Amino acid sequence: MLGSELIPYLLAGLVFVVVIVVFAAIGRRMEGSAPEVDDRLSQFAGRREEKTAQKARTIDQIDAVVGKGERGNQTRRDLARADLKLTVTEFYLIKFLAACVGAAFGAFLGRASNEAMLLTSIVGFVLVSFAPNLYVGYAAGKRVSKFNAQLGDTISMMANSLRSGYSLLQSMELVSREAPQPTAAEYRRVVQEVGLGLSTEAALDNLLKRVPSDDLDLLITAVNIQMESGGNLAQILDTIGHTIRERIRIKGEIQVLTAQGRISAYVITGLPIVLAIMITVINPTYMSPIFTFGLPPDAWCCLPLASGVMIMVGFFAIMKIVDIEV
Repeated sequence: MLGSELIPYLLAGLVFVVVIVVFAAIGRRMEGSAPEVDDRLSQFAGRREEKTAQKARTIDQIDAVVGKGERGNQTRRDLARADLKLTVTEFYLIKFLAACVGAAFGAFLGRASNEAMLLTSIVGFVLVSFAPNLYVGYAAGKRVSKFNAQLGDTISMMANSLRSGYSLLQSMELVSREAPQPTAAEYRRVVQEVGLGLSTEAALDNLLKRVPSDDLDLLITAVNIQMESGGNLAQILDTIGHTIRERIRIKGEIQVLTAQGRISAYVITGLPIVLAIMITVINPTYMSPIFTFGLPPDAWCCLPLASGVMIMVGFFAIMKIVDIEV
């Protein structure tokens, strides 16, 4: 069939794109890993060749155009929260490559007919394009959770250092040296921003933007109020640390009690999708009538659409039930 004949070309084009990207990345890494003597001298002397400088300016201009606007700023903020060393342009390129992979996989699933191939390719292109966003959200959430788990000990360390005679900035510098990751990296950035001329309030506000946490917001609010009105900051931090530790303990108990509901939501949502994909891979002609377009009663395409909508509604309903605010 025509759809089956297009699969090798789609896969070949995808492999070609991936190979070009991989070789370009390897060439760039090799170019930067073994520089010549002149390149090293130019680097340490503060000189840059005109060709290299022009390339860097072009890349910066492209990234500035792509990252312009509210969506670009949001993407940049999400990458910073996930601690991923990527530019906005590189992230969008990864999204496009993932979408191409999804389209190729969708075309493979719908190889029984041209209509099914077209539909599954579009669905695969759209759905898999969100995979990088899901990974960034997962990495950012995991990093914030780890930061929150360390926040109680961090506050205790700051309170003890303040009692010993350290200033607030010196206490944060101590945290940047002694605390585990990611707390150490975030507080080190706060100290560096203050050293570059930012005020302590602005540096802490940037910290809250990178790590959106209610517990951290409580800490920063207390520090800002103390800097304006005065008071015993060490005692305030002890009280806040006790409150945060109790909140973390209660959240952990709630996570244990609601674990069965969350797992049920994942299983109920993923089971029909995985089963449909497995049946399509094993016997594509068996599933092809579902993607038939036309008038009722031959319009079977409404069945997967209605099923997908009901599956997503059930998933979000279950997650809303088990989401308990503390």
